[in-house]
Amino acid sequence: MMSEARGKTYRPWNPDHYRHEAHRPEAKLPQADLVFFLLDTVPHLDLSRFYAPYEEETRGAPPFDPQMRVCLLRYAYGVGVFSSRQIAQACERNLAFLAIVGEERPAFRTISDLRQRHLAACCDVFVAVRRIAGEAGVVKLGHVSTDGTTRQGHASRHQAMSYGSMKKAVERWREAIEAWGTQAYQQDAEDDAALGSRRGDEWPAELARRDDRLATIEAARQRLEARAKAAAEAERQRRAAAEAERQRTGTKRRGRAPQEVDERPEDKAQMSCTDPALPIMQTNNKGWDYGGNAQASVDEAYQISVACDVTVEAHDKQPAAPMAPWTVAHLEQAGIERPTDAAGVVQKMPGTYDSGYDSAAAAQAVEQLGVDPSMATGRQRHQVPEPEEAEAPTTAKARMAATVRTPEGRAL
Repeated sequence: MMSEARGKTYRPWNPDHYRHEAHRPEAKLPQADLVFFLLDTVPHLDLSRFYAPYEEETRGAPPFDPQMRVCLLRYAYGVGVFSSRQIAQACERNLAFLAIVGEERPAFRTISDLRQRHLAACCDVFVAVRRIAGEAGVVKLGHVSTDGTTRQGHASRHQAMSYGSMKKAVERWREAIEAWGTQAYQQDAEDDAALGSRRGDEWPAELARRDDRLATIEAARQRLEARAKAAAEAERQRRAAAEAERQRTGTKRRGRAPQEVDERPEDKAQMSCTDPALPIMQTNNKGWDYGGNAQASVDEAYQISVACDVTVEAHDKQPAAPMAPWTVAHLEQAGIERPTDAAGVVQKMPGTYDSGYDSAAAAQAVEQLGVDPSMATGRQRHQVPEPEEAEAPTTAKARMAATVRTPEGRAL
């Protein structure tokens, strides 16, 4: 029987159908498997934003029920399967995925289209899941752990050019365009003489491609120049602040006077032509490529993600401060209250960070935003005795190292 919602007919989806099959997922999978939780939870979520685009569409066959596709994506992402093609294959071979889709197996393009068409609505689903997790007590805010990883972008490093190469390429493409233009006019004259009133005045397709290429390179060069100008202005402000500090303290400048700030980009400065927003950064295999630094904050109790973001900062020290208010905002959006003491004062959330975040500025910033940070100050070597504290630590790094060596810090 076709399922109907808001007047639209969809393909049938009966989540209870799997309970009556010979090889029941309920008998084969653990009772605590995530698939059973989602099958019971997703039908109760507000998915009106997913249904809305289909209500006025009368062409074609009935679409897959959005509830099924949302449940499928949530489970796939929860078990670490992100490729639409791999999800489609799992719907044919994996018992848990079969428990979701039943007899109707969506193609990979159907799965991919849901994510692309309803990206904003998918964010609402994540908020709803956090809200349910908070009400169910699986987000306890015992402490939140934050970490980042470099994710490769879709920009090709082979499509990037240095500023010096851009200048040479612009001249080369201009010469090529002029040559093709001259050749086109000559060809037109010959064709007009040979063809008369018939068409023969089209410009070569190569001209348009190279013209577009020139525009792309020009735009990339302008972005590099704007970036270099902004960096030069920041350097001027830094020098002015340093000079004001020397004047205040009466300190003389050491060494030679610095050269005038140059607003022109260096010839080796690079810019991607396919995705200018992505920087080039070091990857996990010690190479270099265009990508972003993906950050995630996870609650201690059941590993529920409470915040995530992608930044262009290569090091984790810079995103530490922005992730703290993101976490607090997402918890408030989901209606999850932070712990309070006996007097009703909101307590700071304990936050754990690996050594990539180790910075006095980062620790101070997250502490001001409601997080009690515990940051690893370096890798702990095995079978190496801990150094004895000769005296009270004086630096921020030493104080943090002493904090994480306490029994409470070790427990976190």
